[in-house]
Amino acid sequence: MRATVIHLEESKIREVANAGMGRSDVLAFWFGESDEVTPEPVRRAAMESLGRGETFYSHNLGLPELRSAIASYTSALHGPIAADRVAVTSGGVSGLMLSMQALLDPGDEVVAVTPVWPNLTAQPQIMGARLRCIPLRPQPGGVWVLDMDALLAAITPSTRLVIVNAPNNPTGWTLTRDEQRQIIQHCRTTGTWILADEVYERLYYDDPSNSVCAPSFLDLAEAEDRLVVVQSFSKSFLMTGWRLGWLVMPAEMTHHMGKLIEFNTSCTSVFTQQAGIAALQHASEITPRVVSHLQVCRDALVPLLQALPGIEVASPRGGMYAFFRLTGQGDSLDLAKRLVREAGLGLAPGNAFGLEAQGWLRWCFASRDPERLVQGVQRLKTWLGV
Repeated sequence: MRATVIHLEESKIREVANAGMGRSDVLAFWFGESDEVTPEPVRRAAMESLGRGETFYSHNLGLPELRSAIASYTSALHGPIAADRVAVTSGGVSGLMLSMQALLDPGDEVVAVTPVWPNLTAQPQIMGARLRCIPLRPQPGGVWVLDMDALLAAITPSTRLVIVNAPNNPTGWTLTRDEQRQIIQHCRTTGTWILADEVYERLYYDDPSNSVCAPSFLDLAEAEDRLVVVQSFSKSFLMTGWRLGWLVMPAEMTHHMGKLIEFNTSCTSVFTQQAGIAALQHASEITPRVVSHLQVCRDALVPLLQALPGIEVASPRGGMYAFFRLTGQGDSLDLAKRLVREAGLGLAPGNAFGLEAQGWLRWCFASRDPERLVQGVQRLKTWLGV
């Protein structure tokens, strides 16, 4: 067994969840998924596919009709994207790992904006890369901001890859168009690849119509730019358990990505891909409703947290998390475990996402019933003794 794998840090989110799973008295908000089931047209498409006996291998890069549907969907949001730039993957996390395998050699330098979902910093280390983290900084009130000068200074001609997740898990921080422009222009001069995790792009609350998305690197990039964008059906289509995602990359990279998919998963199951086609066909119905409901949930939870003494939290511009600091409570992991034991409240510890998030907690507000969020705050309030 490789020493790198042996010494990988286990997920602190899972550590907390394992402490509370099976307890019917725990209100769980630790994982990044809604408790609402996948919409019926999507489930029906998968069942119909199985009924047709579509249980065989498909193309490494995905069904042509799904790749075409993804290209059309992405083009409607960000301008022309050809299907030959798209690869279907077995979930967003698989797309991230495939991208790391495609781009990184042992010893390569990687810069990542943190705090961030821990897979994004673990994967480069699995590949033997050298990781440098550029932390977002919390401001009074709980808003996190990027020190652009620090990021650009860290990206040099020796930097092989920069990893950016925006809208960000866990903070809700979202890149501006100007910040994206600065990053792209700088990486063009250094020859650095950009890996953009944009799986939360549709969960964006600065758009009153709930019909568009957060700023994307695809809005500014040229087709030949060293940019790989990772996407997923999980969040905006309520399909976390389906394990279906996609990549957008330079066309000359796609064939080689197909080889990597062959050596990882061979392909994504056909009935899952048929569900993806149905999801895209119904995107104009599904996603605005999901986003509108999540905004209701956000607006139910955040003011209640802000009203509690000793809590610092901002309303996130994107994503599905309230990220808050509870002053005077020490280690986030210990605090999260105590809340499970003593309050029946399941949250994710901030230090699972980076050292700079020590003392913070992540609350997923993707709840079918916003009343669960109110009940959760009441448990926290009781535990705090206020």
